[in-house]
Amino acid sequence: MTQTTADPASPAQTTGRKSAGHVIVDTLVAHGVQRTYVVPGESYLDVLDGLHSSPIETVVCRHEGGAAYMAEADGKMNTVPGVAMVTRGPGAANAHVGLHTSWQDSTPMVLFVGLIPFEHRDREAFQEFDPHAWFDSGAKRVMVLDHAERASEIVAEAMFAANSGRPGPVVVGLPEDIIKAEIDATLHPPIPVATGGMTVHDWKALRDALVGAEKPLFVTGGNDWTCEGAAGLTDWLEEHHLPAAAEWRTEGTVPFDSGSYVGPIGYGRPAATFEMLEETDLLVFVGTVPGDVITNGFLVRQDWEKKNFLVTIDPSLRGRSGPVSYQIVAKPDVFVRDLVRIDLPAKPAWKEWTARLRAKQVEFSTPAPMVTAQTPAHAPARMDTMMAHLVAGLPDDAMCTFGAGEHTNFAHRYFPAKGYAAMISARNGSMGYSVPSAVAASLRYPGRRVVTIAGDGEFLMNGQELATAAQYGATPLVIVMDNQEYGTIRTHQERDYPHRVSGTQLKNPDFALMAQAFGGFGVRVETDAEIPGALEAALKAIDEEGRFALIHLIVEQRVKAY
Repeated sequence: MTQTTADPASPAQTTGRKSAGHVIVDTLVAHGVQRTYVVPGESYLDVLDGLHSSPIETVVCRHEGGAAYMAEADGKMNTVPGVAMVTRGPGAANAHVGLHTSWQDSTPMVLFVGLIPFEHRDREAFQEFDPHAWFDSGAKRVMVLDHAERASEIVAEAMFAANSGRPGPVVVGLPEDIIKAEIDATLHPPIPVATGGMTVHDWKALRDALVGAEKPLFVTGGNDWTCEGAAGLTDWLEEHHLPAAAEWRTEGTVPFDSGSYVGPIGYGRPAATFEMLEETDLLVFVGTVPGDVITNGFLVRQDWEKKNFLVTIDPSLRGRSGPVSYQIVAKPDVFVRDLVRIDLPAKPAWKEWTARLRAKQVEFSTPAPMVTAQTPAHAPARMDTMMAHLVAGLPDDAMCTFGAGEHTNFAHRYFPAKGYAAMISARNGSMGYSVPSAVAASLRYPGRRVVTIAGDGEFLMNGQELATAAQYGATPLVIVMDNQEYGTIRTHQERDYPHRVSGTQLKNPDFALMAQAFGGFGVRVETDAEIPGALEAALKAIDEEGRFALIHLIVEQRVKAY
């Protein structure tokens, strides 16, 4: 088995004696952590003090939910787990939403939580809670540093646990008094992570299955890829004229403009991708499994005679639905390394099958014609028009982030994600993710075009993190689609309780003025004719003034992407 680490050759490092809190920071540095997202608290002051002179950038956020979302997004974009730090009780409770996102999205993330002093435990101390009782059901591991001398070891274990097997969240509790204790500052080295790989039996089984298939289909997903692995798979698929669909909200692993990319699979999917799951005679899932969303509530692809090959490093296949013909235990990059060595002649039937699926995806994803001079000057603003103008001017490395809601379907349909992690979202349907994830993406990739598409309801859940964007120089383009309602819930409501609208309608502030108040550029758009000028002005503010920009797009209710 191949193994990887942050630095596989690095021995334990000795730096004299330091406080446990400072050793924690030194260990994070040794593991390759470049940035941590924090909301400060008196419970972990010694760690904050260690960060003061550290090369790690400390991003101070305005809410623990925003900090946790940023760390989770960072884990999606990086091979090192994202790191967030919050305080006890209320702070930990606010951060829980990011942990759930990390758990369901299989994202490597470590949440450090300051705790009450060890000697105050079990006395109903101020902001006391039980980390195990709160987090055991939604984290891969929950560890509490009760012995100061184990500080570096605990951090190394947490980073390993977050990355090993199916990635996910790890919680580390830091008692206020324990982290102040002085200890030997020898650092625990990174722990190698097993990546699996194909055995001879595995690749023969896969080769035989592909040779015997007339309509094979690959499905990519998860966050356990690298850009190199995704590019390698794309080249191999194109060479063999094989199609690949994308798990919900993970588009870009096989690029949007690749002849092998045939569309997204998830809630609100186009009919073509829904049908091809049943039509294909061989499904190969890479980096994910056929779970609830892919199978439309455990309904699609449930026939036990169907052939499904599952490529995942998780031997438990947690979340899997339907038949399993064969499992290959491997991380995506290692699977691709072995896949490209298989001698596999392309079949003419594959080319025809892929071309048919690709044609449907191109038709589905091509924006409608842009606004013309014949468009009425006061025609209501449309998200389709915004996407048409936006997409036309995007660079190839543009990124898109979003949270949850019907507005996200415009990104699924039109945004040209042309590489791994070009689309960052929350597959647990978590609202409030758009702005924090955009801030994290812009900080990790300064100068890159980062676009977030937010709904009006979702935006106000973490819109305050625009203050974080302004403070640290993040420059995302934020498009707020304002239809004055919680649209997804309204859709379900109309289906199950027609003509009885209840609990879904919103009255919103002027989001453009809000953006200006935070120090960014903001413009309000109410008609289609205003869109080109607003977009041009927003991008100018980003590129020439170094500010984030927000377009408040007022649209009609009940207008959907598809």
